[in-house]
Amino acid sequence: MPDPSTYRPAPGSIPEAPGVYRFSDPHGRVIYVGKAKSLRQRLNSYFADLANLHPRTRQMVTTAARVQWTVVTTEVEALQLEYNWIKEFDPRFNVRYRDDKTYPVLAVTTNEEFPRLHVYRGPRRKGVRYFGPYAHAWAIRETLDLLLRVFPARTCSAGVFKRHGQIGRPCLLGYIDKCSAPCVGSVDAEQHRAIVDDFCDFLSGRTDRMVRELERRMAEASEQLEFERAARLRDDVGALKRAMEKQAVVLGDGTDADVVAFAEDELEAAVQVFHVRGGRVRGQRGWVIDKVEPTDTAQLVERFLTQFYGEQAALAGAADDAHQPVPKEILVPELPAEAGSLADWLSGLRGSRVQVRVPQRGDKRALADTVARNAAEAFTQHKLRRAGDLTARSAALQEIQDALGLDSAPLRIECVDVSHVQGTNVVASLVVFEDGLARKSDYRRFEIRDGAAGGDVASIAEVVRRRFRRHVAPENGTGNGTDTGDAPEAGNGADTASRPGIDPDTGRPRRFAYPPNLLVVDGGQPQVEAAADVLADLGVTDVAVCGLAKRLEEVWLPAEPDPVILSRTSEGLYLLQRVRDEAHRFAITYHRQRRSKSMISSELDAVPGLGPARRAALLKHFGSLRKLRAADADEIAALPGFGPRTAAAVFTALRGDPPAADPTDHTNDEVPAT
Repeated sequence: MPDPSTYRPAPGSIPEAPGVYRFSDPHGRVIYVGKAKSLRQRLNSYFADLANLHPRTRQMVTTAARVQWTVVTTEVEALQLEYNWIKEFDPRFNVRYRDDKTYPVLAVTTNEEFPRLHVYRGPRRKGVRYFGPYAHAWAIRETLDLLLRVFPARTCSAGVFKRHGQIGRPCLLGYIDKCSAPCVGSVDAEQHRAIVDDFCDFLSGRTDRMVRELERRMAEASEQLEFERAARLRDDVGALKRAMEKQAVVLGDGTDADVVAFAEDELEAAVQVFHVRGGRVRGQRGWVIDKVEPTDTAQLVERFLTQFYGEQAALAGAADDAHQPVPKEILVPELPAEAGSLADWLSGLRGSRVQVRVPQRGDKRALADTVARNAAEAFTQHKLRRAGDLTARSAALQEIQDALGLDSAPLRIECVDVSHVQGTNVVASLVVFEDGLARKSDYRRFEIRDGAAGGDVASIAEVVRRRFRRHVAPENGTGNGTDTGDAPEAGNGADTASRPGIDPDTGRPRRFAYPPNLLVVDGGQPQVEAAADVLADLGVTDVAVCGLAKRLEEVWLPAEPDPVILSRTSEGLYLLQRVRDEAHRFAITYHRQRRSKSMISSELDAVPGLGPARRAALLKHFGSLRKLRAADADEIAALPGFGPRTAAAVFTALRGDPPAADPTDHTNDEVPAT
């Protein structure tokens, strides 16, 4: 465990100017980023008596091995630099108010000829408009079902849309007037886009105008004695009003604002955000975060607004979305110390003035109190769920440390597993757990090259060698080369000593630049010995190795004739099993992908006129051999570069029976010689 006094800057070397600082661990990975009005005052507080530090702060400074800083001139510049560093380095001790990818949104694919409405989860894409987020996917589907009778836009997938276009009949939604059926030409692309534009206008808040227009058309139909059309329009108005009722009016003046509230204790904080557009609640989000250092509500507000709206602006730019990522008004429980600078920075993201304030009375104050109650309730529920999780994870890491005789708890665990079928398509996976939780961004997949013929033992040895060669290569002056460290930053006199595994251009760790505390292999003594031998050959001495055998769930250690037996109720064994099972899942998923590719290629190799490019096109379009076998010749022929003859050859190769000939098709008839 590093001692903070070993890397404490010399007295008087830290400037009193404002700036942004970052702590790095012994491997050069940035673990915390912060900003301060006075760098000297803030950084000196980290090197006080460890017993008086906040628990998370104490863990951070004892994990770090270096501190750097950059002097800035304005608070706005500090906000921007802090946000950029957090986004670039993803420090483990920083709070990240990322969009939870489980939050569903309503996506409108405006980049397609016939835009589609559908529920979506995941990263934003260009040419797609997003509405939400919503708390539940069923809320989107329920709202969409009400609105489709008024805005009958397409909701089907590309495959369904193409299939119904080929057979010339709409789907059920087309028959019940909940889709305008553009697949069969009932409306053209321009008419369908007009329907989608009206749908987007309604969800964007132009609800009253849409209702008035329908009511006007209903009155006209009634005056012209077209009572059936008037009844349909009446039902449409009712559907719109029911959809609007699901988004209750909370601010009668049509305000566009985000309302933020916190509930906190000394170690954690919960944040809730209500997105109000046109006076109605359009979405709700919530997070629970760990505090790294003593933080009051005003500081939480500042960090949340910086990270959240910076991320929203980046998402809006990536999606090429038309809506503003920052509202006109942000209502918070307390103003941060530099509220003016923060408002200026947010105004730059929006392109117009943004107001950050604390509501004092009226409807906005009542709504802020409601959001605060939601935050308190979410925090209570989180603590009830999390108490057991934290205790279990801490107990599991402690049990593993005691059982394996480790110097410290294995905060970073990596696991290797191999997957194949009788020695073919041999692949391997490497998964990473930090603090007992999966860190999927660090997962890696391997295609086995040299060790495939030697079985699982040789394959594991190859994976361990390839993984740790990346770690030791910079120190040996090979592979990635020797790192000369960061360039000096303004005001901190940064040294240029060699820092292994750090890219000198970006300052970010190279792949596999830092080792785990514990390496787990899926297998028994032979696999463990192979991994240990590779580490010994590479000179890696700071990584413990163990193996988990499936048969009796025994834990094997290098050079030990007998396994370590953990209790079946042990939290440590349960954690090792979860790590092993995750590695197995990741490996077998990759193996199935490669096997599917090879099966398609092998069965299509003999098809005349079908080269690698067309085989790749088939795989990309259909995704698997099963789906390709289920396709008919017309679906194959519809792909670019495929004609009827090639499609028939593929169909015959996979199904064994050629498609029935069309009696009206005379394209292949022989022409008598003249």
